[in-house]
Amino acid sequence: MPETLNTPPAAAPTMDLSRKLRWRSIFSNSLDALVVVMTCAAIIPLISVIYMVLVRGAVHFRPDMLWKLPPAMGMQETGGFGNALVGTLIMVGIGALVSVPVGVLTAIFLTEYSRGSRSARTIRFAAKILSGLPSILAGVFIYGAVVLHFKNSAYAGGLALSILMLPIVILATEEALLRVPRFLREGSLALGANPTQTVLQITLPTAAPAIITGVMLAVARAAGETAPIIFTAMFSNFWLRSLNQPTASMAVLIFNDANVPDDNLITLAWSGSFILILLVFVTNIISHFVVNRSR
Repeated sequence: MPETLNTPPAAAPTMDLSRKLRWRSIFSNSLDALVVVMTCAAIIPLISVIYMVLVRGAVHFRPDMLWKLPPAMGMQETGGFGNALVGTLIMVGIGALVSVPVGVLTAIFLTEYSRGSRSARTIRFAAKILSGLPSILAGVFIYGAVVLHFKNSAYAGGLALSILMLPIVILATEEALLRVPRFLREGSLALGANPTQTVLQITLPTAAPAIITGVMLAVARAAGETAPIIFTAMFSNFWLRSLNQPTASMAVLIFNDANVPDDNLITLAWSGSFILILLVFVTNIISHFVVNRSR
């Protein structure tokens, strides 16, 4: 009988598999390290800004700044930014009154009445383009459409902010409505409710927490805008007596005071930056609280 050759087990495929697994592990660990580095690169500037605002703004903040008027340049008397804080809240409120109803109704149209249609795709595309619009263009548009025919006012500033808030509200509301389970709509319709009743009593209440979060994000963005307010509402060193007159805002006050050779006004600008960041932070905390409370 011929001798049978004792062939050794095939070790080459095992070695190739081990080598591939090793390179995959190295590649995976490299990507993890890259993600950590990029995350730190994104967080470090944010932490640096917050640190500078706390060191230079929070330390010099006084409660009476919330209700005092800004001092004149060169004067050593302590002042505040009460008028700018009130003006910011009013203009953001006007922007929300315009953008939230329009944005929510537009999102309802996109998701409930015209899903997949050409008009829905066109509106969605326009909203995405508008969300990337430079804020100064919104100010220029309202300046040409409103200010030139009337004058600088809180109304004009609020309209400029509404343009910036509108796409955020539309896209956030649309995403919130799309996440509502389809069986809720079908169950409502099966019980005899019409589409309008289904939207008002089922879809909107279910999506309300996410919609509120989107509105809060839009408010946070609008509160810190400077360029559109300069074109539309300008600034005023006095208390607001009418919505049809130039209006102070926190962002413009910070911009003006940070560029003057006056240590008192520069300190006021840092304190105003602290309050503005605190206002945005509180807005986000409220939105998260509302969302968690509604779950």
